[in-house]
Amino acid sequence: MTTAPAPAPLSPARRWLLLVTVSAGVLLITLDNTILYTALPTLTAELGANASESLWIINAYPLVMCGVLLGAGTLGDRYGHRRLFLTGLVLFGAASLVAAFAPEVAVLIAARALLAVGAACMMPATLALIRIGFDDVRERNLAIGVWGSISLVGAALGPIIGGLLLEAFWWGSVFLINVPVVLAALVLTPWVAPRGRADRSTRWDALSSVYAMVTLTGAVFAIKQATGPEPSWPVLGLAAAVALAGGWAFTHRQRVLQDRLGAPVLDFAVFRNRAFSAGVLAAACSMFVIGGVQLVTTQRFQLVEGFTPLQSGLLVAAVAVGSLPAALAGGASLHRLGLRALVAGGFALATVGMVVTALAATTSVPWLVAGLVLTGAGLGATMSVASTAIIGNVPARQAGMASSVEEVSYEFGNLLAVALLGSLATLIYTVTVQLPAGAPEGAADSMSGAAALAEGDPALLAAAGAAYDTAFVWVLVIVTAVIAAAAVGTGRLLRHYGPGTPASAYEANH
Repeated sequence: MTTAPAPAPLSPARRWLLLVTVSAGVLLITLDNTILYTALPTLTAELGANASESLWIINAYPLVMCGVLLGAGTLGDRYGHRRLFLTGLVLFGAASLVAAFAPEVAVLIAARALLAVGAACMMPATLALIRIGFDDVRERNLAIGVWGSISLVGAALGPIIGGLLLEAFWWGSVFLINVPVVLAALVLTPWVAPRGRADRSTRWDALSSVYAMVTLTGAVFAIKQATGPEPSWPVLGLAAAVALAGGWAFTHRQRVLQDRLGAPVLDFAVFRNRAFSAGVLAAACSMFVIGGVQLVTTQRFQLVEGFTPLQSGLLVAAVAVGSLPAALAGGASLHRLGLRALVAGGFALATVGMVVTALAATTSVPWLVAGLVLTGAGLGATMSVASTAIIGNVPARQAGMASSVEEVSYEFGNLLAVALLGSLATLIYTVTVQLPAGAPEGAADSMSGAAALAEGDPALLAAAGAAYDTAFVWVLVIVTAVIAAAAVGTGRLLRHYGPGTPASAYEANH
């Protein structure tokens, strides 16, 4: 085994410039998760995508990222996180150019998949570089808090930036905006990022990534079938069987790697740490909420209320208004308040915010905004320390793996939100819609289809809008229940992590 010598400590200026650089990468990755929410109606019309293709345009990104992330983190441990971050930047920039000029739906979906590969290389490297570059525990907690706030802000700003670009440019601009940021990060990274120790004993296992991808793809197909208006039971059964077989194969593969090499892609033993498990749960549930609420809210206000993409983007930006100050304050006060108050308490506050949001969903925009701000504040407090709970409870040599687990949690939450809540909204719409006589064929399939076919017919638009409002409210109720359950679950997991208790097992021991 050959390892590079330990890197020299970074100067304060380089540490914080490193944080700026990796945060730029995080911002790009999280923007691309949500920037299509406001662009989706325009994209659907321009490329002639149907409802299923539209969801796959969004889902291809988190699906591929989840499948690749664990292996990418291992590659970072083996070859160095700085090298992996640079590789991810190059792939991300190239895929952005392909997506921007995609001539048809299939090319766009493929470009989104390539974007995900680049993002999967970048994301675990960003958190691992922070773990390596910041030696002081309090500085590192603050840096991770900033990192978490960037994740939140990027997800919240995606719809706004998408709306702004569509006001002035064509839909491809939502991808082209990535390129200058990629170029700037490519220039800065070799100067500010530490090399770290490359552990050649760590090996990348392609089969693990394949099994993970098979599991997630099967699960997404099963969810779409189960929540479709006319599910095919044979297809649903096959998809569920594929997901279960892939999950078993992935788990078995990790046991084989552990027995033969002592180095699985995912070491399940890390989940025995309650703080680590709580961090994973917090990350997944937070992104489930953000992704689901933003998707259905931007669609509802564009299709039913006639908002422009920019207006609907500004509306859901209320989440960022609440989350940013809470995330910064949470990272800075972790050593005083403890994990339980910030994670479980943040979910409890977000639950109250979602109750307000659901009650005002179709009746009062000001109260809806107030509910989203309150929800954002709760999620900001939670996410500011979820990453600390994950990355701080493994040794430095497993920083890449822990970062990958953390990012899989975020991306899985977002993937599940789009697959489940997007499909569920369409299902409730098709079940409850009562169109007037003579309505065009296809108007009952989706709200976007009804809006495109209405041609100014107020009766058709009113009937379709009423059905989509029902779906919108039910989705918000489900999201509220998920947050409440997360508050209870993380509260139990973190019952021994109160004020004054170290948030990290390694902070306590070292």
